[in-house]
Amino acid sequence: MPKGAKLIRKNAYMAKLVNLVETKPTCLIVEIDNVGSKQMQQIRMALRGKATLLMGKNTMIRTALRNRIAETEDEGMQALLDNVQGNMGFIFCEEGQVEAAREVMAAHFLPAAAKGGVIAPKDVFIPAGPSGLDPAQTSFFQALDIPTKIVKGIIDITAEVKIVTKGEKVSLSAQALLGKLNVRPFEYGMTVRQVYQEGSVFDAAVLDITDEIMAQKFMNGAANVAAFGRELGIPTAAGLPHAMCNAFKNMVALVADIDFGFPEADEIKAILSDPEALAKMQAAASAGAVAAGGASAAPAAAAAVEEEEEEEEVDFDLFG
Repeated sequence: MPKGAKLIRKNAYMAKLVNLVETKPTCLIVEIDNVGSKQMQQIRMALRGKATLLMGKNTMIRTALRNRIAETEDEGMQALLDNVQGNMGFIFCEEGQVEAAREVMAAHFLPAAAKGGVIAPKDVFIPAGPSGLDPAQTSFFQALDIPTKIVKGIIDITAEVKIVTKGEKVSLSAQALLGKLNVRPFEYGMTVRQVYQEGSVFDAAVLDITDEIMAQKFMNGAANVAAFGRELGIPTAAGLPHAMCNAFKNMVALVADIDFGFPEADEIKAILSDPEALAKMQAAASAGAVAAGGASAAPAAAAAVEEEEEEEEVDFDLFG
């Protein structure tokens, strides 16, 4: 067991970790594969005032969380404990600083050379053209089945070749060749793996959900509720505008050919009985569809007007 100053440092670290977990509104669980100490220090300095970067051994992090869970029986902290694995760390963000923290991480990605045995984060291609290498280096290209020719004393690659495949290990031959070509194909930095907030752990994809996306999802849900309610004949708040519109159409259809009306129906009857007004309405509908980029909506608008002209021939249900 640790003693003396080492034990004091360990206890201070665990107390700091628990305090940050319980007091900060949002925690980003970040992966730090291939991130150097200098790069990490630059990120730490850039985050000052916005967030707190905390690293540590996974065993120590688990011990601190387990001890706190035993004291408080906090199920949310248990969710965080279950995701402490791999080469990871924490960024505890101040209120409203999550995006600022992500911007700092994105700004500190650094180019890196390909290393043999490392899993490639992306495909790497060598373009066709002069390589800048002398003919003595031909063996490297031959080992990787890269077609070449000698042009003016320089190795010329005759066709583009994929030398590294995403998700596979970089070979030592590929490492050697990319090094000779002075190509640094990869970029490494901190990446957000998960988000811990209010006792729950979410995938990092939730950070890319904007207000516009949420509004669109809500509107899609409301449309589905309205359609479902109308199909079953069950009134809903979402389906109320559709029910009112259908009721109005039925009322106009009933009074279209009789000497009775009401102000709203009289406006529709006047348009249907006036060819010029009808033509203006069609032109306005066509112009609006073109302005919105939906030229196909114009025939639909015209068809809707024609349908209104023939409404007297349709059997309408007053209570449909």
